[in-house]
Amino acid sequence: MRTKLYTLGAIISSLFGYLEWGANQHTFLYKVEGEIFQKLFSDPGSIFHPFVIFPLVGQLLLLTSLVFRKTNKWMIFAGIACIGLLLGFMFFIGIISQNFKILSSVIPFMTFGFLTIKSVRNQADNDHNTG
Repeated sequence: MRTKLYTLGAIISSLFGYLEWGANQHTFLYKVEGEIFQKLFSDPGSIFHPFVIFPLVGQLLLLTSLVFRKTNKWMIFAGIACIGLLLGFMFFIGIISQNFKILSSVIPFMTFGFLTIKSVRNQADNDHNTG
């Protein structure tokens, strides 16, 4: 149950990544995802970019892992890795640009991602030792 809560936390926290560019240009990832889903039907070719596709696939993998009774550890690891590509890049940008807003928006996902991976590994170790 703890793994599922951490996974849900990772999904939710991934939506609150903060982007900032240019003069007075900023948004959160949940707003960008809304625009992506609108473009999915009107102009699907415009959304095919690795920094768009991988995080969406990652979120779908994590959502799918929440539905199944028994968690598939590789699905969770892949989901966190896919989302982590974008948010890790944002973390790097936050560090080199010394932008505290970007940096602090990514830390919750990294925390939940770490806790989820740790929980999945502990769960796998417990299953291995008891069975």
